[in-house]
Amino acid sequence: MSTQTQTIRRTTVPQIARRKGGEPIVSLTSYHAHTAAIVDRHADFILVGDSLGMVMHGMESTVGVSLDLMIMHGRAVVRGTKKALIVVDMPFGSYEQSPQQAFANAARLMAETGCAAVKLEGGVAMADTIAFLVARGVPVMAHVGLTPQSINTLGGYKVQGRGAAADRLLADARAVAEAGAFAVVLEKLPAALADQVTQQVPIPTIGIGASAGCDGQILVVDDMLGLFTAFRPKFVKRYASLGHQAEAAIEEYAAEVRERSFPGPEHVFADTTPAGGAQ
Repeated sequence: MSTQTQTIRRTTVPQIARRKGGEPIVSLTSYHAHTAAIVDRHADFILVGDSLGMVMHGMESTVGVSLDLMIMHGRAVVRGTKKALIVVDMPFGSYEQSPQQAFANAARLMAETGCAAVKLEGGVAMADTIAFLVARGVPVMAHVGLTPQSINTLGGYKVQGRGAAADRLLADARAVAEAGAFAVVLEKLPAALADQVTQQVPIPTIGIGASAGCDGQILVVDDMLGLFTAFRPKFVKRYASLGHQAEAAIEEYAAEVRERSFPGPEHVFADTTPAGGAQ
């Protein structure tokens, strides 16, 4: 009897879109293959976020992230995964000039990484660009609320949509949905507003610092693993404290090297080859 290997199929954009109002959508960021391989077993989609500029490269904001950098990390994440939908951020300056510029860069991003969708920031102002991309076969995840690429305009990482600004945020969410985005990230909104957006738009909402009532949630994986020992946004729950554990392990290693207890006999190689030829 022949045995057939079951093919693992990636989650698709239409599958995510159909989750509106259903089982919550699980997502995390990832920037390299080995972390992505772990996240892949549990997440519905993985975002290769331009937050990698700050998390991986020590930048002060996401503004300095280039398209080439996104492509490099996007390739790594795609190589490390089999199941999750992979979405890659379009970096600052790669899509704002015109819909034509956005399409050229989105097409390159998808072709060179193998991702299935792109994410871009902006609401009403980006609606025409989103519609242009979707009409040409580029699935788009939108992002409204706190948009980190606009940090110099916003003046800091502040909660968005309070008071009179709530109507503008609602308009942004409606605009990207009408333009054809298959989902929208809601970042750092008051919970009541995030719930209102979720109820009013026909596409899944993905919360980060928003509300448990969103259709899904996303966090930066390094934040929720506690790889940073000092930085901790209010909306992040730390499920581990790997930063402290890593520091303790490195401290122990350094001490053992200095006292010459590492490497031990079990970590070095003998002068002669034992019987059987093992090295």
